[in-house]
Amino acid sequence: MNVSLISRRARRAPHAVARLTPLAAAVALLCLPYATQAQTRTAAPAGAGSTAAAAPATPAASAVTLRGIVVTGNPLGSDLNDMVSPVSTLEGDELTIRRASTLGETLNDLPGVSSSYFGPNASRPVIRGLDGDRIRILQNGGTSLDASALSYDHALPIDPLAVDRVEVVRGPAALLYGGTAIGGVVNVITNRIPKEPIHGVHGAVDARAGGADAERGGSAMVEAGNGQFAVHADAFDRHTSNLHIPGFARSERLRNANPLPDGETEAKGRLPNSSARQQGGSVGGAYTWADGYLGASYTGYRSNYGTVAEEDVRIDMKQDNLALEGEARNLGWGIFETVRSKINFSDYEHKEIENGEVGTTFKNRGWDARFEAQHRPIGKMRGVIGAEFGQKKFSALGEEAFVPSTETDNAGLFILEELPLTTSEDLKLSLGGRMDHTRIKAKSGDNERFTDASRSFNTGSASAGLVYKLNPAYSLTSNLAYTERAPTFYELFANGPHLATGSYEIGDPGAKKEKATSLDLGMRFGQGTSTANVSAYYSRFANYLALGTTGVLRDEEGAVVGADGLPEYRYAGVPAVLYGIEAEGKTRVGQQLLTGADTLDVSLRGDVVRGKNRDTGEALPRLAPWRLGASLIYGSGPWGARADVSYVARQTHVPVADTATDSYTLLGASFSYRFKFSGLSSLAYVRLDNLTNETARTATSVLRDIAPLGGRSVKVGLRTTF
Repeated sequence: MNVSLISRRARRAPHAVARLTPLAAAVALLCLPYATQAQTRTAAPAGAGSTAAAAPATPAASAVTLRGIVVTGNPLGSDLNDMVSPVSTLEGDELTIRRASTLGETLNDLPGVSSSYFGPNASRPVIRGLDGDRIRILQNGGTSLDASALSYDHALPIDPLAVDRVEVVRGPAALLYGGTAIGGVVNVITNRIPKEPIHGVHGAVDARAGGADAERGGSAMVEAGNGQFAVHADAFDRHTSNLHIPGFARSERLRNANPLPDGETEAKGRLPNSSARQQGGSVGGAYTWADGYLGASYTGYRSNYGTVAEEDVRIDMKQDNLALEGEARNLGWGIFETVRSKINFSDYEHKEIENGEVGTTFKNRGWDARFEAQHRPIGKMRGVIGAEFGQKKFSALGEEAFVPSTETDNAGLFILEELPLTTSEDLKLSLGGRMDHTRIKAKSGDNERFTDASRSFNTGSASAGLVYKLNPAYSLTSNLAYTERAPTFYELFANGPHLATGSYEIGDPGAKKEKATSLDLGMRFGQGTSTANVSAYYSRFANYLALGTTGVLRDEEGAVVGADGLPEYRYAGVPAVLYGIEAEGKTRVGQQLLTGADTLDVSLRGDVVRGKNRDTGEALPRLAPWRLGASLIYGSGPWGARADVSYVARQTHVPVADTATDSYTLLGASFSYRFKFSGLSSLAYVRLDNLTNETARTATSVLRDIAPLGGRSVKVGLRTTF
């Protein structure tokens, strides 16, 4: 298999387009609640928010109830309906059934969220067309160092089996989390450091098997406490086999353009080198009191998986993390009423093993600390100030290292203030700002491709938002944000063959800051069992750091060649624009036709994103096409059932010389039953994916031509709590 040619053609990527259809879908979602408004006026109130999901979920979990505070989006603890930025959450039964082998695939199909999909073992969330270091991945609000943003084949050291809750903030969140959150934030939440008093002993056990990757996995968690001291322990283990796919691994276009040499056969039915094993665990504890907590945790993660793009390469990954965390509320002195802090120490390493021998070793070690203090109200104004500091030391050692060893130091200060503008507080203003300093040092070591270098950047961000409650059911939101992002070490200093993507990457040592001005407008509806929201956004970038092809071919030593070389890709700042619409809605229908407490809900969802180079009009790479989805959710006492359909359009708006992707429709279903036995509460479920066994290739993946999504599959699971 000619990996260079395969990756070369898969490297450039798709793009999104839709004119009337997504807009019509958005309008339909907002109109949906009117169909049952008379009914929902007398219905029992639903949770504070909801999240539509393409993956099957139990009826009880179809409306995701928030726990009052969305820390990721607003440390002041504002209700979801008062948030300026769109927020989605996953937890409870919905998260249990929806879990995939990666975080990216678990969140895929949330409004505005797709997946980078480098096979079934490595994928990061893509939010509104932005990925990599433009999306901040957090664990319990703190940074967990890895190398996933550097290359698509590098997995996140996070297994969804060990996750309690996920919060996704779409749109600029750089105000609180710096320039690396220019596209949004994904916060993975666990209770490894207990924040509330625990009385007695409780826990959970989760076992699951099946799916397109023949998963055999399980997790266990136990917590105990006396109301003051609390301890937590968890562990997980997951095995998967090579992914079952509907047909050939390589696309028809690629098979016709680049037939295999005589004697080699096309992979069919299974995706080669896609098996994996992940395992890990954590221990933690805390001292809790009525107005706060102080605790610590240790987490270990281990993974060994195939990289898909190269049939004889596997990655052996490990990460160790130590976290310290605390909060004190209702302080009786000074100007602050609440203070909180987080400190993380991470030691990450992965080895790329080819034919049993270690080729390149990547290491990322460092720490970060975050401090927040909420001041007492000044009139009606509430606010928080904070600081964030960190350092990371990255190294790539081996023949295939395409980036030098670097040391990155960063420091940031931020402030967020909220002020009601009316006595009824129906109109609320949110203002904030942040300043960061970043210094990056590169060391050449013994590699002739690199040189010693150092760059420093001062970046600033500011935002202003309004939330206007038209009435108890409807509210309008708007947010204007200006964000600056410092280039990363690889955007500055990359210089070498990146074999996972079949390219020769070269950074821009003189790159300037990336700047973006973004506007987000939204409408939300919530009444009884009906919810809906729609958001439209527009982001205008100056000096958008894009990795583009130059037409030059180089060998692995860097010499320019005429043929059979790696295509050269260079980072360069370009003017760009990204804009789109995302919407979702859910309502209860036909309850009068059902008996007893039976319920029947319908949910709709849709999104579209489009981006282009403002100078040339060329589409930006790897953008999802427009997507539509619908779910029918039935509940009858302990029984639940759900049917899902997701349509992903053909993607033809792609950069020059890139490949389009075909449209596809995925059908799924789930069935669940909740029961109690001997004091234990259990949820048994069956999940069916891709019922029509359709070949699906995602436009956001650089491997779309060699790695389709999984085929028809059945997964069963049992989660028991005590």
